[in-house]
Amino acid sequence: MDSPAPPSSQASFIQRLRNAGIEPGDSEETQLNKQLLMFATGLVSAASMVWLTIYWFLGPQFPVNFPYLFLLALTANVLIYIQTRNFNLFRVAQLSLFLFAPFAMQWGVGNFLDASGIVLWGLLAPVGAILFFGVRESLAWFFAWAFLIALSGVFDYLLADAALKPAVQIPLRTSIVFFALNFLFVSTMIYLLLRFSIAEKHKAQARFEDAHHALEHEQERSERLLLNILPAPVALRLKNAEHTIADGFADATVMFADIVNFTQVAANMTPSQVFSMLNSIFSAFDDMAEQHGLEKIKTIGDAYMVAGGINSDNDDYSAAIADLALAMQKLLRHDFAVNTSHLEMRMGIGTGPVVAGVVGKKKFIYDLWGDTVNLASRITSEGVPGMIQCDTATYRRLSDRFDFHEPQTIYLKGKGDMTVYRLIGRRA
Repeated sequence: MDSPAPPSSQASFIQRLRNAGIEPGDSEETQLNKQLLMFATGLVSAASMVWLTIYWFLGPQFPVNFPYLFLLALTANVLIYIQTRNFNLFRVAQLSLFLFAPFAMQWGVGNFLDASGIVLWGLLAPVGAILFFGVRESLAWFFAWAFLIALSGVFDYLLADAALKPAVQIPLRTSIVFFALNFLFVSTMIYLLLRFSIAEKHKAQARFEDAHHALEHEQERSERLLLNILPAPVALRLKNAEHTIADGFADATVMFADIVNFTQVAANMTPSQVFSMLNSIFSAFDDMAEQHGLEKIKTIGDAYMVAGGINSDNDDYSAAIADLALAMQKLLRHDFAVNTSHLEMRMGIGTGPVVAGVVGKKKFIYDLWGDTVNLASRITSEGVPGMIQCDTATYRRLSDRFDFHEPQTIYLKGKGDMTVYRLIGRRA
């Protein structure tokens, strides 16, 4: 299959002419400047033809050579610009024509009155310079226009009494009409240029605000995603380019919750059913952990890990962990809309020093290490289904507010015999 032929140079030229010579890499401001200058060129060309037509209609035989040369020069500048794509040269050339052509026409006709104030058209140059160059750059163009006005006024004053006839005899009525037309044309073009400029800037501002809002929305999504992975203080430190994040906590309470017989239960389920089951239960646990002011650390397969006393303002974190464990236990026993498979869990709670931090450079995970974490994990794995087992440190901290079963002695690999306490609930 033949590939499509590239567009011809003529078609490309016409396309650039229709687009005011805008290039794909142009900034918003450059695009606006190009549109404005092409718009101004079209206005001046159209107004000049109307001006000449009305002048002929009213009678004076005005020499047309210079006006036609002016229009040809404007058109030639446009064609050269579209061909060379040199916008800087184009705007200097067009503004120069806007500035000098009206004065040349006046000097060809006679004085300021005979030319009906045609030099007012030169005001388009400094106004255009404000729009196409900027405020500072426009000063030179304004001073040039003011200098030419003053120069014309001096010549008209010095030659006012000279016995010189104007180059073109213009009736007073015609002169008055064109004074009004020149004021009307120039003020209308300045108004249209300013209106077009402000309207386009408002559109650009609206696009910028839309992009800004979209960026804020994406930033909020990124923030939420980061906060779903890391605790808020840790995420802030990571955003501030703190490469090593590791903190030691002298006292924290850690809880593991492990689904009983998960392998056997999942064996008769499809992957989507397994995911749905775990997602339903662990999402409910996430909400509960947030309500109790605790930090979910991670899920490890069918196990759920949460901690208190790290990166939070909850000083009574051990009691909050106990309340969370009881709430999770109640949910599994009574809410079968969430626990559709009637699962049971072992839960283990340990209290003591931990180390917390972010490991690696990619796929960040916030994790805890230390003997307290290992103890809570082993208490869970050696626990009784449906029961919440606590170590001695947790028991001593909560025994005045919570009820426990009699202490039990269990054997933990690497630890030997350990005393654990099974949590019943809060005291009435």
